Amino acid sequence: MPDDRPVPMADVLKRFLDQQGLAKRVGQMTALEAWPRVVGPAVAAAAKPVSVTADGTLIVAVRSSAWMNELSLMERDLLDALNRVNPTAPLARIRWQIGA
Repeated sequence: MPDDRPVPMADVLKRFLDQQGLAKRVGQMTALEAWPRVVGPAVAAAAKPVSVTADGTLIVAVRSSAWMNELSLMERDLLDALNRVNPTAPLARIRWQIGA
């Protein structure tokens, strides 16, 4: 006998993402929203996350090569902090690009 009770939309969406193999990618995208909280206002003003690639690389646009150099030295610490926000969908690396 089928169960006709309503199911929360969040449960339906989670099940769909899991079945399609997209749950990890969606989880990795939380880094875009978490970035300002994790890096603080000074870094957030100079570096903006752009996207996350399929292999777990966070692409970040930085204001200048000086910022790119400074942040690349902090990459491991930034990754660790971002991965603490969502440990079930860890990022693998950060790639920096000069951009707006």
